[in-house]
Amino acid sequence: MESRPVPPRTRILTAACDLFYHHGIHAVSMDAIAEAASTNKMTVYRHFPSKDVLVAEYLRQLAQEADAHWDEVAKACAGDPQQEIRIWLGQVSECVTSAGERGCPLANAAVELPEKAHPAHAVIEEFKNGHRLRLVKLFQDAQLRDPEGLADEVFLLIEGARINIQSLGVEGPASRLVRMIEVLIDSHRQPEAR
Repeated sequence: MESRPVPPRTRILTAACDLFYHHGIHAVSMDAIAEAASTNKMTVYRHFPSKDVLVAEYLRQLAQEADAHWDEVAKACAGDPQQEIRIWLGQVSECVTSAGERGCPLANAAVELPEKAHPAHAVIEEFKNGHRLRLVKLFQDAQLRDPEGLADEVFLLIEGARINIQSLGVEGPASRLVRMIEVLIDSHRQPEAR
């Protein structure tokens, strides 16, 4: 069976995602993206009028994939927030122990693109706020004390660990992230739920 050709826009976005994540946004030119996507620069600009638009779409796609993945876990664990926490912690563990981990692409982009007017900042802010709110809801559903405070603590631990990996690797302090989160969660359990 013959496979369908991948549309140029998809090839461009796939190439940009890989290049931006592994080399950084500033280091990747539109020429490099066109070459990696097996197309030309004119086609890239036809689909993405500027590099800023392409960067925002790259981050939007990553955010949508992460949200969809979280939705799948929530659906599979419907009514069992403790199981959802266990699965989520397993995913956090995979993330911080992956040899190819270069940190959170959205946080990396926020550092590389300090201008608040950049269209990527709205995508980053919406995703990060949404991630925090998902944690709050999960911790509320699990009947943990101070779900908002716990979500903030966990959120900051994860953000810090993903940055730490870039300088010290997966064997550094970030390797203890999941255990730190488990201890935090246990400290927020209601007395009768321990």
